[in-house]
Amino acid sequence: MKLIRFGLPGGEKPGVQLPDGARIDVSDHVADYTPAFFASGGLEHLKSVVAQHEAACPRIAADMRLGPPIARPHKFIAIGLNYRKHAAEVGAEAPKEPIVFTKHTSCIVGPNDDVIIPKGSTKLDYEVEIAFVMKSKVRYLEKESDSLKHVAGFTICNDVSERNFQTERGPTWVKGKSADSFGPLGPFLATPDELPDYDKLPIGLKVNGEARQNSSTDDLIFGIPHLIWYISQFFTLEPGDVVTTGTPSGVAMGFKPPKWLKAGDVMELNIGKLGTQTQKVVARY
Repeated sequence: MKLIRFGLPGGEKPGVQLPDGARIDVSDHVADYTPAFFASGGLEHLKSVVAQHEAACPRIAADMRLGPPIARPHKFIAIGLNYRKHAAEVGAEAPKEPIVFTKHTSCIVGPNDDVIIPKGSTKLDYEVEIAFVMKSKVRYLEKESDSLKHVAGFTICNDVSERNFQTERGPTWVKGKSADSFGPLGPFLATPDELPDYDKLPIGLKVNGEARQNSSTDDLIFGIPHLIWYISQFFTLEPGDVVTTGTPSGVAMGFKPPKWLKAGDVMELNIGKLGTQTQKVVARY
């Protein structure tokens, strides 16, 4: 299944994108895609809803705004320097263990919402990433091979970053990763059966039509099963938690000179089988 949320910001309703691309409103049967939804077996219930009531569910207009495919999660976790070529382009050694940091959940927006330049920004960057959402609670997972049974689905994330805030104004990254609109997610959350080849997908990003990032998820240093196992050794992963897994080479800071984002730029992100995102960079301050 492909889970979507649609409507105005803060008032999104749950829906499903069907195999033919049509979108249906399932809000008469499901309250929302919250952490509680995933924790209570909501995916199994949703599958039954679609099977029994698809024809009766209202259709969603093609031009309806899409929100992030999950309601605000408890945690938004990110992994740094997790593509081999990206580590090389920024002059860093490939990490021996995953670099784990957080983005505040208040930065999450829909896949096609504007990205807002924060006050004082001088080095605004983009990062196309494959992200996953947890289905069940995991703590001290014993076997890495059990990781994927805890995954609700996969989606695209733009890990928007302000590099000056991130690296030049103190030792923690969260300031440069959590401004409003710095976490576009979507357009949908694809359940694992839709994406058996999640680890071999083309991944790319364009700015104003210029290809900047062009890679594959098989360049990940630490794969998704290992990330789930690893993170669980330090803190609990809960249903609905989002983990975004790192970006490939081609970020703005990797160019010489850097190609920082500016007002008016348009980003187009794509990951095979996960659709596309499009965001305009705007100055509101």
